[in-house]
Amino acid sequence: MSGKKHSLLSASGAHRWLACPPSAKLELQFPDTTSEAASEGTLVHDLAELKLKHHFFTNDLPRSKFTREVNKLKKKPLWQDEMMRHTDTYLDYVNTAAMAFEHDPSKGIEKRVYFGAYTLADQEDENEGYGTADCILIGGETLQVIDFKYGKGVPVSAEGNPQLALYALGAYEMYKMLYPIERVKLSIVQPRLSDGASEWDTTISELLAWGEYVKRQAALALEGEGEYHPGEQQCRFCRARAQCRARAEENVRLAFQVGKKPPLITTDEAGQYLLQGEDVAKWLKDLQEWALSECLAGREVPGWKAVEGRGSREWTDMETAFEVLQQAGINRAVLYEEKPLTLAQVEKVVGKKDFEDAVGAYVVKNPGKPTLVKESDKREAIKNKITAVEAFKEEKDHE
Repeated sequence: MSGKKHSLLSASGAHRWLACPPSAKLELQFPDTTSEAASEGTLVHDLAELKLKHHFFTNDLPRSKFTREVNKLKKKPLWQDEMMRHTDTYLDYVNTAAMAFEHDPSKGIEKRVYFGAYTLADQEDENEGYGTADCILIGGETLQVIDFKYGKGVPVSAEGNPQLALYALGAYEMYKMLYPIERVKLSIVQPRLSDGASEWDTTISELLAWGEYVKRQAALALEGEGEYHPGEQQCRFCRARAQCRARAEENVRLAFQVGKKPPLITTDEAGQYLLQGEDVAKWLKDLQEWALSECLAGREVPGWKAVEGRGSREWTDMETAFEVLQQAGINRAVLYEEKPLTLAQVEKVVGKKDFEDAVGAYVVKNPGKPTLVKESDKREAIKNKITAVEAFKEEKDHE
């Protein structure tokens, strides 16, 4: 379950080293760190694994053992009760996907696959060329790879997803002698988002053709060669992102490019600038964080210094302090305020189904304010032609 290792050319980092091959070796100069979100993700993946194994392989994981294992997870510091609900959504998706096969498919849960033939790894090295797929279903001519994502910030698309595609290549190599695989389906279940599932179909011939591209990029990455190609996606989690010269120079170019042009930009140019500038603000933030760490370590960053930010105050003993104030004549009502929980908080306390049954009739969903997103976003575009002033006035009227 836990403790998964990551290789130089890992599947999870494929979106980075495929686009920017030399970044794979450049990252080796920086320590690999983890975060609370990553630890939370590991915990909920362990729970998801237990649920799938109990559902599909009940003899191997009967109810009593399943309950004991889940209770162990509930004692972990990062445990949240909502994890049960979100992993149920994942289980329902996998179960529905399995039932869609003409015959009961073969099921691999947390299945270790080897795709090193495409990343040019040494098969004897247990840390290279391997990955663990959350769920693999195979039946007839169809191979389906399902990935469980617990993040709620950024939607992850299954379309052309390199991590899942590498897992699919590994699964194909493992099972191609047993199944006449022709169709490949990639699925991502992200239950903490409203549109929590993404699916993409391709053919095995297209997947294998992509595998040849992977081989060429892997050869460059293993030698630290090829062109640096900074961008919002590949730089987001790169450990070298703050100090990478290619990223710095590209963002400076994007932010300060000059030339003789008309005084007003066009909508075509606006769209282009928005796409080009996505990484600029993130790069500046990464640069500031790194420069601050250097100052705090006693190293000089010309033109900058670390100072103590705005402090905050807090009670050492709030209850005693309030008692003193009340004894001094301050009315209790002045010190405490009563306010209702928000709608979302009430729904969480009551439970989504009970909430809907009891008070759903008293809830109305107001339209959100207009938001600019990429064309690839699945939400329907606003078709009616209204001005920004009119749009934001409508939103204010609903407040």
